[in-house]
Amino acid sequence: MPPTTVFERVRREPWLSEKVAQAVTEHILSERLPSQHKLPSERDLAEQFGVSRTVIREAMQALIARGVVESLSGRGLVVAARSGDAVRESMSLVVRSLGSLGYGKVHDVRAALEPAIAGLAAERTSQEGIDQLEALCTELGADPEPARAAWIDVEFHRAMARATQNELFLVMLDSISDVLLEVRTRAFSSGDMIAYAHGAHREILDRVVTRDAAGARAAMEAHVAESERRLRPPK
Repeated sequence: MPPTTVFERVRREPWLSEKVAQAVTEHILSERLPSQHKLPSERDLAEQFGVSRTVIREAMQALIARGVVESLSGRGLVVAARSGDAVRESMSLVVRSLGSLGYGKVHDVRAALEPAIAGLAAERTSQEGIDQLEALCTELGADPEPARAAWIDVEFHRAMARATQNELFLVMLDSISDVLLEVRTRAFSSGDMIAYAHGAHREILDRVVTRDAAGARAAMEAHVAESERRLRPPK
C-alpha cells in the first residue's frame, strides 16, 4: 500500500489589484498621501508597482468605490477628503439602502448610544455646548409647528453628541437621523408629544448643566425608552 501523502493547504493570495489598493490605502492612512493629493498617472503607477495598467485601473476603481480616492474633472485621481461629512453620508447611504428599516432596529441603536452620549456630554461639554442645548430646548418649549419641532428634537440630540467632544458619536447618530426625523414629524402632529419631548430634554439638560453624568445617562435612558413607546409606528 503506497504511503499517504499529506499536502499543506495552499494559501490564497490577494489579487494584484487588491495588493495595489492596499498599498495605496496604507500610504493614505500613514498620511504620506494627504487629502486632495493628486495621484501619479496610470502609466506611472504601473511602472512603480511593476504591474500592468489594467491592474492599476482595477485597483483605482476599487478605491473609488470605497471612497478612498475620487476622480476630479481636470485633475484626475486625488486622495478623497477625510471628513466627517463624507463618513456620515456613507453610513446614511447604507442605512437607506436597507429599505424598510424597522423602528425597533433604530431604537436598539439609540438605546446603545444615547445614554452614553448624555453621560459624556455632562463630563465634557463646553459652555458653548450648553448654550446650544439651552437654545434648542427653549425653542421646543415655545410649541413650534410639528415639522419644526421634529427638526429641533433631532438637533437637540445632535448637539448632545457634539457636546461629547467626540465627533464619531455625531457620525453614528447622523446615520439614522433621516429615519428619526420622519418618525418624529408624524408623531408631533398629534397629542402632547411636543410638550413631552420638551420636558424630557429639560430634565436631561439640567443634569448636563450640573455635570451629573450618572443622572444624565439615567434621564436619557428613560427618555429613549419612553420615546420608543410613543414613536413606534402602529403595526
